[in-house]
Amino acid sequence: MQINTYRWHETPKETRQKILRRSETDIGGVRDIVAPIIEDVRMHGDEALARYAKKFDGADLDPRRIKASEEDFAEAAKRLPAKLKDAIRFCADNVRRFHQAQLDREERRWLIEVTPGVWAGEQISPLPSVGLYVPRGKGAFPSVMYMLCGPAVVAGVPEIAVCTPPTPEGRVDDASLFTAKVCGIRHVYKVGGAQAIAALAYGTATVPKVAKVLGPGNSFVAAARRMLSDVINPGMPAGPSEALIVADDSAHVENTARDLLNEAEHGPDSASLLVTHSEKLAAAVAAMLPAIINELPEKRREFCAKGFSTYGGIVITRSLEETIAFCNEYAVEHLQLKVKSPETIVPRLLHVGEILVGEYTPIVMGNFGIGVNAVLPTGGHARTWSATSIWDYMKRTSLAMNTRKGFDALKDPIVTVSDYEGFPAHSSAITKRKLDGFADPSPAAIIGE
Repeated sequence: MQINTYRWHETPKETRQKILRRSETDIGGVRDIVAPIIEDVRMHGDEALARYAKKFDGADLDPRRIKASEEDFAEAAKRLPAKLKDAIRFCADNVRRFHQAQLDREERRWLIEVTPGVWAGEQISPLPSVGLYVPRGKGAFPSVMYMLCGPAVVAGVPEIAVCTPPTPEGRVDDASLFTAKVCGIRHVYKVGGAQAIAALAYGTATVPKVAKVLGPGNSFVAAARRMLSDVINPGMPAGPSEALIVADDSAHVENTARDLLNEAEHGPDSASLLVTHSEKLAAAVAAMLPAIINELPEKRREFCAKGFSTYGGIVITRSLEETIAFCNEYAVEHLQLKVKSPETIVPRLLHVGEILVGEYTPIVMGNFGIGVNAVLPTGGHARTWSATSIWDYMKRTSLAMNTRKGFDALKDPIVTVSDYEGFPAHSSAITKRKLDGFADPSPAAIIGE
């Protein structure tokens, strides 16, 4: 079994670029497939969704049964084992608590006095509607359901629609449907792929039109989101899974090898890399990986073997400094940090979706239940995008007001700038303004104190 190993300073430029680029999808290859699907859904709505459910998911779906019914929710809960239901509740509650804490740290409406009599601030409110996409390609993902639904509910979004591909029996996966109910979501639609994004963008008789869509998906989903970006807010780019395990010679060899498989087993397009300046650790992990991979079921074994021969493997650096530089250039989705004195390294990791510190915090725990959100930017987008949070479901409105004292302090500088930019009507709105008889507004009353 081939485990790619790169001495980074000796690696050819072309190979470096391939590793840094990974498998992030170029939608050009699927655009011609996705475009007619989008148009078909726009024109034919639920009828088109039912046809694509048959074509892509093998599901005979009545167009009138696209939305999961109360009976569907009840039957899903009955079919699930109690242990799984308890685990979902536990993990979903951790995610809810984390996102509630994010919200509690911010005032919904605030003002500060930037100069005497001049008040500036914000009003924070939920989005009017969101569509959440929960994939079901290589397996079922109730964890994605609570990662997306939890903060949406906490944020107070009034209309939340979930789309997820149907099973061949025309149902929503039992665990995902149960999880939706645990999170307080009742509107779940049996729709997947590009057709789901089109339905959320345009609306159908059954699926509502929403303002923004969030959630990971395959290349067809990614293409539809990008192609519909003038119709709907496409949300954060979330593509194939990726992880860096950053370690020095203090890391446990077997733990490190097993941690590397966490994202690698997601699929053949995943990228999982050990980045270390310890030759000894690199050699030991490389030697151990094949045997651990062979413990896996055939499908997951194939995914890992493919990944470690393409986008994954081991990167050997010359120093911890070079390791940090590599991480900031790569801008990974998940990063597990297993080094001496991690507190000196964390502040220097500037571009990463999440940082999980130490042997007690493997990536799998971040994936499922620590509370931090596991829906993260991929493909280098961690340079400019953040982890999914309460703020993906909310918007900020600027809020400002002046007292008479503030108006008088501002008027001359404002007129000077306005005149310089050539806007006489702007200036006259100040110089010719009638101001007698108006009371000063109250900042405390505006922010509700």
